[in-house]
Amino acid sequence: MKIFEGKIVDVVKREVYGGKVFVEDGRIKKIERCQTSERKYLVPGFVNSHVHIESSMVTPQYFAYESLRHGVIAAVADPHEITNVCGAAGFDFMLKDAARSPMKIYFAVPSCVPATKFETSGAVLDSAAVARLLKNKRVVSLGEMMNFPGVLGGDKEVLAKLAAAKKLGKPVDGHAPMLSGEALKKYAAAGISTDHESASYEEGLEKIQCGMFVQIREGSAAKNLKALAPLFKLAPEKLMFCVDDLHPNDLEKGLLWSLVRKLVAEGYDSFDVLRAATYNPIKHYKLDVGLLQEGDSADFIVVSGIKKMKIEKVVVNGQIVVSGSRSYFKPASAKGINNFNRKRITAADIAVRSDTAQVRTIKAIDKEVFTESALMYASLEGGYLKSNTKTDVLKLVCVNRYNPDAKPAVAFVNGFGLKAGALASSVAHDSHNIICVGTEDKYIVKCINRIIGNKGGLAVANRVRVHDIQLKVAGLMTSRLCKKVARDYEDLCYWARMMGCKLNAPYMTLSFLALPVIPKLKITDLGLFDSERMEFVNRVQ
Repeated sequence: MKIFEGKIVDVVKREVYGGKVFVEDGRIKKIERCQTSERKYLVPGFVNSHVHIESSMVTPQYFAYESLRHGVIAAVADPHEITNVCGAAGFDFMLKDAARSPMKIYFAVPSCVPATKFETSGAVLDSAAVARLLKNKRVVSLGEMMNFPGVLGGDKEVLAKLAAAKKLGKPVDGHAPMLSGEALKKYAAAGISTDHESASYEEGLEKIQCGMFVQIREGSAAKNLKALAPLFKLAPEKLMFCVDDLHPNDLEKGLLWSLVRKLVAEGYDSFDVLRAATYNPIKHYKLDVGLLQEGDSADFIVVSGIKKMKIEKVVVNGQIVVSGSRSYFKPASAKGINNFNRKRITAADIAVRSDTAQVRTIKAIDKEVFTESALMYASLEGGYLKSNTKTDVLKLVCVNRYNPDAKPAVAFVNGFGLKAGALASSVAHDSHNIICVGTEDKYIVKCINRIIGNKGGLAVANRVRVHDIQLKVAGLMTSRLCKKVARDYEDLCYWARMMGCKLNAPYMTLSFLALPVIPKLKITDLGLFDSERMEFVNRVQ
């Protein structure tokens, strides 16, 4: 039997008391109250309520290794990205790799594969496949229902997926940016119980009033904590934390842990904040994750204080998996899985003839996944549209990674600020075709062809050379330590900044320019897409 002593933070009863925790066979056999001179606090481990592990660019074992170091002992992962690329085989890969780590990684079955019919994905997950996957004991929900028009319009496949989750008593996660009024009420009434897309206090409040949980998102691109934190004053019991999409440099910093520290330091009720990080997601998703109660699984962290919350130890199933700077879990490399079949492109493939320089332009917004739409001016040279670095209207290309001969889609984007060079990625939500922005066709072609040669990854081309990160697992992930991937990623971002880019997370922003379910104007491999009208539009109005 193991005994842990300290000041026990009981988020269930909302009290702190001195005590000893007796652990046997991975569970808490007894908690004994006592006077203690021990200054350490025992706190339930944190839960990341919604995350796409793939966005960290590391496989689940390596994601777990880094998360555990920061007290995140459990997560609800939606493997939407790899499932769009590799189908059910991708989902199975994530389950098996995650099972090899001590972190309690639960899963949501992706509900929208493909996300829309307006892009080319690598797989289709129909209602029958979804119903089968939902039966897995490590699956706790139906993943974010991005197809809210399908919910509101009564699409048969969408309703069948919702019914399958309801039959098994598993909640349905939402994805409803800017949905409001009667449409939101109908969406929530369909059984959708969470949403992580709220970007304003008013939006979050309306969703709570419809009975939904609001998952406060603070990821690498979308940062909504500041806007949504005041909801703790009104409805703390309806809040959770999530990171959604987190690049390796932010995963290494322990972003979820820092959110808890930040809010407590700002004066928010510590129990409300801790319950959002522990109790609320555990109860909502019915996770077998302990809350420092007798009979619970022995899952907790030992910290130096409630405000500073320096992590001393991390305990999962009664085993110390992290002590100080030392981790007792060693991740292993995974056998790769991929779906990549693309011929190299030439400058002729992305040439665009036009008789006007005015183009419908995607306006990228720093730290947001939303975009705006505007009429701006590219360069017109010899009857061909080119990037215009003076107006910051740059050529944007999306290339189908699954069809070797498909013609690339070309549009224009404002907000990257590049003066010379190009950025490209095979991480492009949600179908993960290749996306690239650049100042000249020669740089764009170099970047895209490097990724094609690597069968996935990130690249930056400048006047001297092409720098890259190879992502061998589905063109999304690699089996490497997060700190090493983070250094390589930061190098690419450094070169982007040296080329003039001012965005906080240029590759994250780039990846969301291909997501047609979030307003307003996006690009898919099939063309320029208006996400509000749900239709393709011309480059020239």
